[in-house]
Order: sequence, then C-alpha cells, then structure tokens
Amino acid sequence: MRVAVTGASGFVGGSVARFLERHGHDVVALGRRPAERLRSPFATYVQWDVRAGPISVRDVDGIVHCAAHVGQWGPERDYRAINVEGTRTVLETFHRAPRFVHVSTASVYATDQPRVNVPEDARVGEPLLNPYARTKAEAERILIASGRDVIILRPHAVYGPGDSTLLPRVLAARRLGWLPLPGDGRNRISVTYVDNLALAVQLALESAVPSGVFNVTDGVDPTIDDMLRTMLRRYGVGDRLLHVPYWTAR
Repeated sequence: MRVAVTGASGFVGGSVARFLERHGHDVVALGRRPAERLRSPFATYVQWDVRAGPISVRDVDGIVHCAAHVGQWGPERDYRAINVEGTRTVLETFHRAPRFVHVSTASVYATDQPRVNVPEDARVGEPLLNPYARTKAEAERILIASGRDVIILRPHAVYGPGDSTLLPRVLAARRLGWLPLPGDGRNRISVTYVDNLALAVQLALESAVPSGVFNVTDGVDPTIDDMLRTMLRRYGVGDRLLHVPYWTAR
C-alpha cells in the first residue's frame, strides 16, 4: 500500500512512518524539517509544513495524519494553525485517498469524566484542559463533518524512543533531584507505547472497517508512581518522588 504520513519529522509521525516502512508499505514521509535534520532517512521524504497550504502528491492509497502542534501551554493561535487549519489542508491535499487515518488524542475527552479505561462513547468537548485538547477536538469535528470515511485513533500519553514531549516534561519538572507529584501516586493512568500506536495505524489502514473511533493504549494501567519510577530509572536519573497534596499543587 502506498501511504502518505504527515508529521514524519516528529516523534509520533516519524515512528509511524518507519514502522509502516518496516512492514512493507511504500511510505511517502511528509514533515516540516529539512531531510538533513532527520535522525534517520526515509526512502521517500517531502518537506512540507501544513501551514503553507495544499501540495501535489502522487496518488496514494492511504493518508495517516500525524502532524500536530503538541504541548500544554502557549497561544491558541499556534495550535489552531496546525491542528485545525492544517487538518483542513491535509483533507484538501489528499481528497482522493481511499483510506484516511487521523491520529488524535484522548485529551479530547471532557475532563470531568474518568481518565482511565475511557470508552469511545465518552463525552468529547468542554471542559478541556488546554488549547491542544480544544484544537484536536475541533479537528475531529472537521473530519467527521467532511463526510469522508475516517478512522480516528485516540492514544493516551504516547511514549517511547525519540519522545520529545512526555519525557522532557518529566525531566524538566525535577527539582534538586526530586519530582513533585500531586496526590499519593496511587492513581492509575492509561499510556500508549509508540509502536503500539503504529500497529494500530497499520491495522486501521489494512482493515475493512471504513470509519470509526478507537482508543489506543497498552492494555495495562500503571500507577503514576510506577510509571514515573520506571521512566526515570530507564534514563539513569534519581527516581525520588515528592508527593504533594492536591490543594498545594493547585
């Protein structure tokens, strides 16, 4: 299958594109960074910033839309430019692709609901945590309203080799060798290893299911303490956690 992958110069898009290449797909990797800045090359790479408008790409059998502005804070206009308007641009560029897989996020679920083992029919929308969540939810609405068959994948806290978001935030939060943590650390969290997400993308591309929404997790829900201690030890830094009462953290 000839597949275009947006966001291929980033963590998730690059991991997905390389996974699909390893599993026999003809991948057109699309990313905003110059090819010489990639950590490893692709057989076919096209530099493209989705904010620049539509481009011409030879017929593809499927499109995997991973490009996104990721983060917790910042001007909403920066998130809208890529997550919302960029999604419109991808729709226009690949209007003939038979398969459309959109990598969204579990952050689109309203925050006044349980955050672990969330069912796909849980409420999407306000209250939402930040501009990232709001613009990703809007991107989903745009895709659904387009009338196209689209498979939407919602991973939880993606991690793995090359992670440029979750791990750096954890390491940056350490103060004097301690990692402050709201609560007692026994609350559970759903997470998604990047290769599990890539496998979900492959299955979505190859499936006969034309459309739908699917949550993607590792199938286990570690406590926040276990997850953070494992992550910190893996990277050779101290795993001392400082539990802070919720009211103090707020």
